Amino acid sequence: MKKKLLDSEKLNKVAKITFLFWIMKIIATTLGETLGDLLAHTLKLGYAVGLGITGVFFVLVLVVQLRSKKYIPVLFWLVIVGTTTVGTEISDFMDRTLHLGYLAGSLILITLLFNTLWIWNRSINKIEVYPIFNKKVELFYWIAILFSNSLGTAFGDFLTDNVGLSYLQGAMVTAGVIVIVVLLHYATKINYIILFWIAFIFTRPFGATFGDLLTKTADQGGFDLGTIPATLVSVVLLSFLVFYSHKKKLV
Repeated sequence: MKKKLLDSEKLNKVAKITFLFWIMKIIATTLGETLGDLLAHTLKLGYAVGLGITGVFFVLVLVVQLRSKKYIPVLFWLVIVGTTTVGTEISDFMDRTLHLGYLAGSLILITLLFNTLWIWNRSINKIEVYPIFNKKVELFYWIAILFSNSLGTAFGDFLTDNVGLSYLQGAMVTAGVIVIVVLLHYATKINYIILFWIAFIFTRPFGATFGDLLTKTADQGGFDLGTIPATLVSVVLLSFLVFYSHKKKLV
């Protein structure tokens, strides 16, 4: 039995779900937010062009990831960053270019996510997030991650733009939801897959609002670091953790 588990882990394509995984995911979402804003605002490319650039990057790294034969940490986290960055652009494009609003955008994205998970479950008869070694399952995994990150972005912006919370307050609200999910995981028998996707959705606005807190001006409730310094800091932190986790075999 142990040998079969080891063999499946060798064929696995995705990261283990550990505490460090969630820290890295939050940093990746912060990077996605600051990088998306860098393209759309700092470089003044606009949401449509930003979506095109991030979409091409996401598709390229996803194709390489799907074609790989094993879990490669750098490649895996590049795809995660791709989903967070393109998720930022998708959310902003729906709100500010199509003028759908963050509430309508959130409803559309949550519908797409639920449909993806429903089709995944019907096709495979179960939903697993680790280990994954089947290409069809992995494709469902990445589509669900893309929609959940886009949804998290829209929800985070809904809290700040529509509800009127500050970036710090928005981060505290989403952090509270994450704490509740952790408590439910350890104190109840709620299906861990359900809790995983809830946590995945809400770590996105937590990281995104933290990114906004770093980059927005003091008048907007931020620290005014700018998108370029904040992006570079996020890249350095995530790169270090990817190297460290791989060396210690933690994720």
